[in-house]
Amino acid sequence: MRMSWWGLAGVTLLSACSGYGPPREVAGATREAIVARMGPPDVQRAVEGGTRLEYPRGPYGRHTYFVYLDADGRATRSEQVLTEARFNQIAPGMTQDAVSLALGRPSEVWRLGRDRGTVWNYRYENNFCLWFQIEITQERTVRSAGYGEPPECNKNGAIP
Repeated sequence: MRMSWWGLAGVTLLSACSGYGPPREVAGATREAIVARMGPPDVQRAVEGGTRLEYPRGPYGRHTYFVYLDADGRATRSEQVLTEARFNQIAPGMTQDAVSLALGRPSEVWRLGRDRGTVWNYRYENNFCLWFQIEITQERTVRSAGYGEPPECNKNGAIP
């Protein structure tokens, strides 16, 4: 039986998407199994009791997965961290490092004029055309945080 080019492309795309997130039942999986499914992590951090693998799915992805491994390298749990509950924990005065620990890396970073710092932008799954933005000062602390409209949603096409 011959498979058409389109059929082959569809199978290839489906198999490429299968590793987007961690398996449903992640507990007990080895680090090697997680990496085989999801690819190398963007960041690997030492955390209390083990290691955390971070998987941002961007720049247009709306998920960042943290997979926690125990001291033996076995997964204990995973979570998708780009949520409004997590965003509500971000407050003025927090350090840039604390934001990275809570949310992982941003989808996009914009530099502010006159050396005022940067804006970290996080796309996330929501029913509106919004992303979460965090203004980071030159001193690497949060000045402000809130929701904004990403450029692709701007009606007149201008970048804010």
